[in-house]
Amino acid sequence: MPSGSKVRRIGVLTGGGDCPGLNAVIRGVTKPAQDYGMTVFGIQDGFEGLVEGKAKVLTNQDVSGILSVGGTILGSSNKGDPFHWPVERNGKVVIEDRSADVIKNCEAWNLDAIIAIGGDGTMHICNKLCQLGMKMIGVPKTIDNDLEATDVTFGHDSAVYIVTEALDRLHTTASSHHRVIVVEVMGRYAGWIALHGGLAGGADIILIPEIPFSWEKVYNKIHKRELMGKRFSLVCVAEGAKPQGGNLVMKGTDNKRTDPVQLGGIGKVVADRIEENTGRETRVTVLGHLQRGGSPTPYDRLLSTKFGFFAIELAAAKKFGRMVALKGTEIKNVKLEAAIVNQKLVKPDNQTVHAAKAVGISFGD
Repeated sequence: MPSGSKVRRIGVLTGGGDCPGLNAVIRGVTKPAQDYGMTVFGIQDGFEGLVEGKAKVLTNQDVSGILSVGGTILGSSNKGDPFHWPVERNGKVVIEDRSADVIKNCEAWNLDAIIAIGGDGTMHICNKLCQLGMKMIGVPKTIDNDLEATDVTFGHDSAVYIVTEALDRLHTTASSHHRVIVVEVMGRYAGWIALHGGLAGGADIILIPEIPFSWEKVYNKIHKRELMGKRFSLVCVAEGAKPQGGNLVMKGTDNKRTDPVQLGGIGKVVADRIEENTGRETRVTVLGHLQRGGSPTPYDRLLSTKFGFFAIELAAAKKFGRMVALKGTEIKNVKLEAAIVNQKLVKPDNQTVHAAKAVGISFGD
């Protein structure tokens, strides 16, 4: 784009896993963009659309009424990394670099910049495309809340709400039947969903990736509750939690993805071990994609709308290679390369961890 020229044509895509609030960002981008005289191209199915040339012009009519709608009207994909593109040849999956196709399609659409909405993986791809000369702006999305450059990512609050509501409902059935109920939630490497949802939902034990747990301390917590006359317990466990000296529980691998590891099953492992070693009848509930679906909370609707609007302001000011970020109560921007330096993980001395322990919650440590 020549210096001095205005930004006229903007692409927007939603990369990685879906979550509540994506449509609110698309709306927050599209409506203000038209006030700036920009045309917005909705790129379909995340980075797959950039590689395969799938896009359509978005109008006010297209984004009308989508503020409260979950998912994304553009479609998404967590297998569309242009630098790690899987192709099947002779019965084998071969990985190719298709970044040249991304540049070609953007030139064909005459795009001045792209706003990419996504998590850690999406921001890494954005940074690589910036290094190839593309004009990229990032909007942080992940229910895991694991991007360090922003205080909060949209989608997290909605996921925590689902976990909290599930624990509220399971509390009554666990109490009625005098059972231990284990709830497995998302959180591959960061335990924010389990921490926040478990605390808000009154879990008795929270197990997260950052704090490897002792089986004996988990059993002891359940026995201690029984001595206090509490004949049930709720355990909230992140899918990436693991015992001290143990390994992650995997359900498989998918080499078509940049991160091939597929986690799942720790909830059943925990439930089986608790029943075997405490004698308490135990059940497991896996929330899975319930945490990604449905309508965003009011907080996520507000944050998503502000993120979308500020992304357009960055584009209008030609501040590329940046990511919008919440800092305190204000929306700021940070360099993409700085946004991906560190993953935001729960520190054992985190204030919320201390608060949880103060009200009697065990982390098995």
